[in-house]
Amino acid sequence: MKDMNELKDLLRRIDHKGYPAYKDTKGIYQFTNYILDIEHIQGDPFASPSNIKIIIKGKTADIPEIYYNKKCKRIMLQDYLLRQFGKKIEKYSFLAKGSGKSGLMSISKCGQEILERSACQINAENGDIIIRMEIGFPANGRSINSRELIKILFDFLPRVVNETMLYKNIDKTAIEKNCRLSEEQEYIRKELKKHGLIAFVANGSILPRESGISGKPLKNAVKFRTPQSMNVEMNLPYSGLVNGMGIPQGITLIVGGGYHGKSTLLEALEKGVYNHILGDGREFVITDETAMKIRAEDGRSIRQVDISMFIQNLPNKIDTTSFYTEDASGSTSQAANVAEAIEADCNILLIDEDTSATNFMIRDDLMQRVIKREHEPIIPYIERIRELYDKFGISTILVAGSSGAYFEKADVIIQMESYSAYDITEYAKKEAKKYIAEKSVETIKNDNVVLPNMERKVCAYKDWQGDRVKIKINGLDSVLIQKDCIDMRYVEQLVDNEQLRTLGYIIKYINEKMFNDKANLRDVVECTWDLIEQKGIAGICMNRYLPSNLAMPRKQEIYACINRCRQLKVKCE
Repeated sequence: MKDMNELKDLLRRIDHKGYPAYKDTKGIYQFTNYILDIEHIQGDPFASPSNIKIIIKGKTADIPEIYYNKKCKRIMLQDYLLRQFGKKIEKYSFLAKGSGKSGLMSISKCGQEILERSACQINAENGDIIIRMEIGFPANGRSINSRELIKILFDFLPRVVNETMLYKNIDKTAIEKNCRLSEEQEYIRKELKKHGLIAFVANGSILPRESGISGKPLKNAVKFRTPQSMNVEMNLPYSGLVNGMGIPQGITLIVGGGYHGKSTLLEALEKGVYNHILGDGREFVITDETAMKIRAEDGRSIRQVDISMFIQNLPNKIDTTSFYTEDASGSTSQAANVAEAIEADCNILLIDEDTSATNFMIRDDLMQRVIKREHEPIIPYIERIRELYDKFGISTILVAGSSGAYFEKADVIIQMESYSAYDITEYAKKEAKKYIAEKSVETIKNDNVVLPNMERKVCAYKDWQGDRVKIKINGLDSVLIQKDCIDMRYVEQLVDNEQLRTLGYIIKYINEKMFNDKANLRDVVECTWDLIEQKGIAGICMNRYLPSNLAMPRKQEIYACINRCRQLKVKCE
């Protein structure tokens, strides 16, 4: 390790030289309160910025162990420190002048959800803090302007580190509040299983968001109130008794008129698989972490997926136990999405009528009379929803606004009216019985339904192997590996584009190390997930430096990404 003064001397020597001379600065340097590791240097001032790692020893940071001795608290603390660092560093970005990206100082920008990120990591054993960020090394044209870089590395950066990473200088009350919140969110998650619940929405929660492009809470929004019949009391470690709506395992229907808050409640529940920051309004909206949003996805590819639970007896005797298509219809894609969710160990399916294929969800009486069952290969979801729970323990939360057909099947029916929730189960069931008595069309009776075949094996794709494979993202829409695009637009529980970038690295790792047309897909994903649990995101970077802009997705999104890779060849046995 070199001394910081050696770096300063080197920068002075290379001033005004050609940009490649910056390569000589790569290395590790001891600064007063931290270690600076220059890991990767950009090729020119217009290229992607240089990668910098800052290591603050636990003894120097001096943050009490009580704030990171549990995983939930450690992730919360990392998130809090990263946000504080980001606010400070933004003030200094581009104060150093030059061409292209000269003077840029950037770090991951966090949203409303709390994610584990590569940008800030805390060693649970010794309290060491690692910050990863990007800096645009300054130049005039393509000539080094090291005087501006000296400002960044010896003035701006030390100030920010000292103000945001040393316990003596940071807001201790805020850290206390955030860590307490993380413990209470974790407490609720554990209590869900004890109480036979799949979700909890605390009274006073603010569910509506500011806009379609903002995750911040809507000002002056109606606060959530639970129906008394669904009230559940949680005795939290610090906040004490908190009341809210407990959604039980089974089939829950959310109904109501348009614009009354049905989809808003479902959206809060689908994001409830993540913890949220203080002030978000959804701090105590907690959903079972395996829950998956299911929707139609016209045009997606399907790779040897068993959709026979929902689609059988296709023309031309096409095999639906190992179904393949490059251009799925709405109903076929939704059937595949359900089967793939089951393969990903999902316990709760979240479905909105608005984004579903009508013929996958329901066939009305008149249609059944005109088009006989033997001529319709689609077994609608309404005919399977009860079996999914009663036989396999897979619950459903379904938003419906135009059809009451699911009243009969539901265990709980919630009506949303002006963003307030009401339990109308008894009334709706009574009306459903009257309606059913008048029906003349029989429903499917099939006690032999089985779970989809999950013995899928994947062959490696050679173009995704090697150190030169590039990974790019397009917002939350897609991830590109080389020039191959994986469309993730409709995987709606991804909340940060850094999760997509991480998925790219995971898919590259799995493709290179584990796909061999012999290993079961589930075993491959589970093995990879265990590796990430043990070694963190760095475990899948294959000895490269860890990029500064990665965020952990859920295991369910790893499955979703693999299932949307058109380049991978899959076989089913």
